[in-house]
Amino acid sequence: MNPTTVRRSALYTPGANPTVLLKAARSNADVLIFDLEDAVAPDAKAEARHHVVCALSEAAIQARSVVVRVNGLGTPWCEEDVRAIARAGMTGVLFPKINTEQDVKTAELMLSMHGVPRSTELWCMIETPRSILNVQAIGQLALQKGSRMSTWVLGTNDLVKDLRARHTPGRENLMPILTTALLAARASGLCILDGVHNDVKDTTGFESTCLQGRHMGFDGRTLIHPGQIDACHDAYSPTESEIADAREVIDAFSLPENLGKGVIKVKGRMVELLHADIARQTLAVADAIGLTHLAESAAARMSQ
Repeated sequence: MNPTTVRRSALYTPGANPTVLLKAARSNADVLIFDLEDAVAPDAKAEARHHVVCALSEAAIQARSVVVRVNGLGTPWCEEDVRAIARAGMTGVLFPKINTEQDVKTAELMLSMHGVPRSTELWCMIETPRSILNVQAIGQLALQKGSRMSTWVLGTNDLVKDLRARHTPGRENLMPILTTALLAARASGLCILDGVHNDVKDTTGFESTCLQGRHMGFDGRTLIHPGQIDACHDAYSPTESEIADAREVIDAFSLPENLGKGVIKVKGRMVELLHADIARQTLAVADAIGLTHLAESAAARMSQ
């Protein structure tokens, strides 16, 4: 995946509700996840599939980045889900409960067998103890030539359930799992999204765990309500101060007297080339989400 691809927010939208599917297109979420799995009762699977296929043909939806979460491998609905959406032109297909390397291979094969274009990405839910124990091997498949795998989505609700744990405000009990998944994702060049926050009314807790996720290194977060989008974007977007610092570092390394140096001093602190790489990434993200004006205004102030 392009490292400047912005996926701060991915909004789950139930496939069983055609009105909500179309309404989601008017949200400012970076990604829409049309859900055929958890949000749909077994007797409504076929109807929801039809609604999603119809929604994917709408111009407003085609202009958005949309991922369809199909039902799990081995369920009666998975292959028909993939067959139905194969030519719909979505960004990716999200497979739940990817537990092993073989699950990834099976998902890849299913996409190819049903003619899903090579440009369509494979997204994987990492949401069981077994998947966490196998997470390094699963991630390594992304490094193989021709792999579609681009993004992992953590299913923290399923993990808490399977662990017989409890949801806590600070998620201390999930830290080893979150860190393990992050390490494996980064080692394999994958985007990784944090799990949902269940209490829509708990804005303080949501904002806190969004910042926690960003500080840990997540690329963004999955959401269950449009009202969570703005706070999520605030947490996962570079601040004006971060943009100003990034511009300052890049400009300092560009000075004639600093060309070819590996370490320089910027405002009294030692800065290495790796900090210049981080700075370039910060400005690339700022540009991708329309915050270039902050970079420009910061640069203007520093030149005064």
